Amino acid sequence: MPTEQERSVERPSDPTSCAGRSGHAGDSTRSPVDSESGSDDSDNESEKTGPTLPSQMSRLDVEGESAMGPPLPQGYGKQQCETDEEDDDEQEEDEDENPLKRIPDSHEITLTHGKKTVSALGLDPSGARLVTGGYDYEVKLWDFAGMDASLQAFRSLQPCECHQIKSLQYSSTGDVILCVAGSAQAKVLDRDGFQVMECVKGDQYIVDQAKTKGHTAMLNSGVWHPKIKEEFVTCSNDGTVRTWDMNNEKKHKNVFKPRSMQGKRVIPTTCVYSRDGKLIAAACQDGSIQIWDRTVNVHTKFHNRQAHAPGSDTSCLSFSYDGNTLASRGGDDTIKTWDMRNFRNPLNVASGLPNIFPMTDCCFSPDDKLLVTGTSVKRGQENGKLLFFDRETFQKLYEIEVTDAVSQLFNNLSFIVPKGSREDFVISELIMLFPAFILALLHSQSER
Repeated sequence: MPTEQERSVERPSDPTSCAGRSGHAGDSTRSPVDSESGSDDSDNESEKTGPTLPSQMSRLDVEGESAMGPPLPQGYGKQQCETDEEDDDEQEEDEDENPLKRIPDSHEITLTHGKKTVSALGLDPSGARLVTGGYDYEVKLWDFAGMDASLQAFRSLQPCECHQIKSLQYSSTGDVILCVAGSAQAKVLDRDGFQVMECVKGDQYIVDQAKTKGHTAMLNSGVWHPKIKEEFVTCSNDGTVRTWDMNNEKKHKNVFKPRSMQGKRVIPTTCVYSRDGKLIAAACQDGSIQIWDRTVNVHTKFHNRQAHAPGSDTSCLSFSYDGNTLASRGGDDTIKTWDMRNFRNPLNVASGLPNIFPMTDCCFSPDDKLLVTGTSVKRGQENGKLLFFDRETFQKLYEIEVTDAVSQLFNNLSFIVPKGSREDFVISELIMLFPAFILALLHSQSER
């Protein structure tokens, strides 16, 4: 007969009694989490039927991609996409390092202006229209979108009667055109060639040019203000540089008078605004370059008396996009760059560039890496060229050979528009730094 202590020891060791004691109570105390995990395990076991997946498909499933179909070959998938993106980035970097890769000049068309020298070209900011002017007094308007196979201008006019066209430029908004001819009065035309404004002519019998309301002699150049769409500047053989407001055609807005080293009057041959519109620069027949603050016309802010050879007509001034460099195209067959922070000596000089026409221009590429100019020669000599220089080293990187004479300019939205000495010129599409780049090359037929 076992004692009470022995019975208490034997009782928990009986498995039957434990099961009977727990029975239904044990099931009711089982946690819901345990039950769910158990069902998940059973589901996972049911899903993992069949052979195991290849390692490539397992990796795709982990990365979140579809594992349908056969496994991809080695090198495809996300890794291949990433490799392609890296290659594209490297290609873009290579193009940035070498801007010459973005100067295609393979496509061209020929437009016929007239029978005499084409002396002025201008593109509107959108690149949809072109305006041309020449020594035949004609101004023609071309619309690329509305042009048919005949390649004819949609309008031809003589805005300045019997005066040769010197300069044509669309405003920054492209709604009006500044027309500078051999007369003393500049004109503003709308997009269809109708006159909007004509500057007043000054009194020829007044000695002090500052007292007259306008120019009294032939104009040489004129450009729009880069920021203020109603303002433009002109220079003339009367020895003055004048700013104008479209809203007041009866009098100039301001007048600047270039002076020689002896304090005498000197004729400006070209003028230009700085990129921010705060400075006005003019090149003069004595070889000097003089720069004024736009709001102060008494004294020059910068000047160099020996920038180019005295007696030569400097045909163009152009500011870089960063505003630190000024380029000048001289009538002494040179092109020079100047540091605005140290205007005494040129940064770089390239010589041996023939320039027999007073409309030869120079310009910077939109990324400020290249400087472009044209050369012009007489009939029977070598062909004219477009020359591309590295801005920093002034090394000639590229050239486009044209015929007898060529000059060129950039407009504000990075179009290259060369000008020259013949009635025929060629327009080539350049996708350089902007999607719609247009190059106009002029062939020379007649000597100056």
